[in-house]
Amino acid sequence: MQTDNFRALCQEYAISPKTGYKWKARFIERGLEGLRESSRRPNKSPAALPEGDVCEIIRIQRAHPNWGPRKVRAIYARTHLQTPSESSFKRVLERAGFTEKRVLRRREQSGRLHSARRGQSPNEVWTVDFKGWWHDASGGRCQPLTVRDEFSRYLLDLRALPDARTETVRGCFETLFSRYGLPGAIRSDNGSPFANTRAIFGLTRLSVWWLELGIHLERGRPGCPQDNGAHERLHLDIRIELQEPRLGERQAHLDEWRHAFNYERPHEALAMKVPADIYRASDKPYTATSGQFEYRNMATRRVQKHGKLGWQREHIFISTALAGRDVGDPTNGQGALQRLVWPPALGPGGQCDCQLPTRNGGTMKNKSKRKQRATGARCDSSPLRPPLRCGLHCTESHRGGKEFPLTLPSVTHVLSQECYRCPDWAGQC
Repeated sequence: MQTDNFRALCQEYAISPKTGYKWKARFIERGLEGLRESSRRPNKSPAALPEGDVCEIIRIQRAHPNWGPRKVRAIYARTHLQTPSESSFKRVLERAGFTEKRVLRRREQSGRLHSARRGQSPNEVWTVDFKGWWHDASGGRCQPLTVRDEFSRYLLDLRALPDARTETVRGCFETLFSRYGLPGAIRSDNGSPFANTRAIFGLTRLSVWWLELGIHLERGRPGCPQDNGAHERLHLDIRIELQEPRLGERQAHLDEWRHAFNYERPHEALAMKVPADIYRASDKPYTATSGQFEYRNMATRRVQKHGKLGWQREHIFISTALAGRDVGDPTNGQGALQRLVWPPALGPGGQCDCQLPTRNGGTMKNKSKRKQRATGARCDSSPLRPPLRCGLHCTESHRGGKEFPLTLPSVTHVLSQECYRCPDWAGQC
């Protein structure tokens, strides 16, 4: 450090005299410790968050430990005139140890969703599913039924049912329909009691009742939970906040969580509004129906208790879901029974119109269930026609020569299902 010309020494090491004198002063003042890199943090931060605001952010986060910075900021803005930026909330929660970096998983290409129907207004589409069961604090089995409005994200019901039987689920929906009215369509998976993959058109007693009320059916593709992804995301929240803590009184905690979900928790898809601000009850009131329809210019035949239909001393199995209901016979009893129609009053193309197998111009005798399941109905192999659109926004194109593993009939117009080739195709359903 002893030199007659310090500037020449700085020039020799290619640094400015100002930098050289700075490091010289640090060395004289603190020795070798002064030559280490110092923190660049300013001594004062006039724009830093006050301690009271930081404590308020932490308090909100502790009250809702599974909410992210955006939702915490939305709650904070309800009671404060000036709200810090979103990055400030992220920084505070990260320093306090309330956030963790998300692990990005590689997602495989899953294909497009064939159904074009999406809720554009409240009650246009409801989604329903059963959350996977778990044991609560008392050791009992809890398997809640979740019903949600797709557009507003409003959780209509979160009910711990004793079982998943049709009568139990129907009673729950009767209460919902009486309170909120009827939706335009209900989307579900292909599991019981909403659908039966081995039944004609996937009908069950519950879905038949929905059709009788004028509710369209929307089903996801088998093995594709992403078709009802928003509802599955709701189940993830339930698993984190209700299943893992194993809360005690099941229905009381479910009701409390549902109230917070609808009236307190902001949703990014709703511009940080709560679902209760968007949802309105349906203008279609619920009225009980007898389950029977009037078939104009058609003879009627009643499906028996075990799902069979009597015809010329023969028994043809149709579906147990239609047991006790009348179906239309377009032939009016003249000639061979080849087609059946149910129901007649759901709008253009809104009929379950099925083609019965025939042999030598007459009806085919009822086979055993094992043989029925093994026999697939084949579409004809004529050239592809333009896609047909049924009354429930089906966009699946007809494919010639493809086998569809149906139980008995060869399907033509199917409510909310894929369209299959119609022998009497006239350009539209």
